[in-house]
Amino acid sequence: MNRRRLPAAALAAALVLTGAAGCSGKAKTDDGDKTAAGGVKTGAGVSDKVIRLGALTDMTGVYASLGKSVTQAQQLWAKQTNAAGGICGRTIELTVRDHGYDPQKALAAYTELEPSVLGYTQFIGSPFVAAVKQRIDGQDKGLVIPQAWSASLLGSPYIRTVGATYDIETINAIGFLLDEKRIASGDKIGHVYFEGDYGENALAGAKHAASKAGLTIVEQKIKPTDNDMTAQVAALKQAGVKALVISAGPRQAASLVGVAAAGGWNVPIVGNNSAFSPQLLATPAGAALQKDYYVASSALPIGSTEAGPAALAAAYKAEYPDAGLDNGVVAGFTAGSLFGEVLKKACTDKDLTREGIRKALLSLKAYDNGFGITHDFSDPKAPSTRESVIMKPDAAVPGGMKVVKEAAAAAATTGFSSAS
Repeated sequence: MNRRRLPAAALAAALVLTGAAGCSGKAKTDDGDKTAAGGVKTGAGVSDKVIRLGALTDMTGVYASLGKSVTQAQQLWAKQTNAAGGICGRTIELTVRDHGYDPQKALAAYTELEPSVLGYTQFIGSPFVAAVKQRIDGQDKGLVIPQAWSASLLGSPYIRTVGATYDIETINAIGFLLDEKRIASGDKIGHVYFEGDYGENALAGAKHAASKAGLTIVEQKIKPTDNDMTAQVAALKQAGVKALVISAGPRQAASLVGVAAAGGWNVPIVGNNSAFSPQLLATPAGAALQKDYYVASSALPIGSTEAGPAALAAAYKAEYPDAGLDNGVVAGFTAGSLFGEVLKKACTDKDLTREGIRKALLSLKAYDNGFGITHDFSDPKAPSTRESVIMKPDAAVPGGMKVVKEAAAAAATTGFSSAS
């Protein structure tokens, strides 16, 4: 069995084994909730001087470039926060574990850190998060902000995504093509998507958008190991599709766009937020990506001249002068900043326990993180937003992306439920 594509049930079973092995001879670092100096209630991961948070990332696997950017951005957030005096009289301590997108390593790292951290500012890999969802909700109850947007993660009081889920993001992407009159009722759209939570959740959104607009979806399911999209392009061209949607990774997006361009097939292509990396602009597909390729996202790109992205870009380059800019920087920093906002509210409420963090997050009904979209975290069953920014690759812009449509929700998102 390919360990990278274990279903959630199998991963959960593996967690029992790795958890038993990883916790052998160890006990939780606290004896339950207690009241610290100043009347603030504390628990796991919180002392009188430190708030400990975990980061479960991928810096050596399939999402290595994303993981590095997310992690460095969160380390920058922690450094800035501590330089400003910390939160609630405590410094932020961020413990990072690289799981390399390996399920066994991811689950072992979660189990290792869980007793000693208040929560997690990142957890890359929606299958891994799904595998521990029952444990998080049932016994651990620590806030997890995953770098994953599958609707299957909705409903948990403790696993909270920042942004639109993949299905809604795809509805907005197709809505953009409709608004631009690139497609119309009666047309066929090709959808290339990863097997598993990510791709299949995006497909659900595509089918909903198609049903509302009189479109037909022509499916092409692929595996994360499929990097050559020649066969998919040939099949979709033969089917007569007028546009393409890709819910996969940057490599698959570059191949899809490049192969189509090389064959003289000029159709608009839109992707989900993880279907682009600025490094692609230096590849043979770079020119084609800048011609008619678009990406939907729940935040302004790092190259935006708006105050939030501009300040982050400057600070990040100052801290990591040799690192490139990409939207992983935005995803990481905004997740860290959200956790910080929750900690501040919990401090005001004098409750820095895991339960206090859960309650504090529910109070954020109009959270503006400075990156183009206002988020509502009051309902765990709903995504924090239904809006998406539409971006286009541009090698002349830092981070390689420019905005072509400001944040908006397509009409087809109205009344749409990810649970339907």
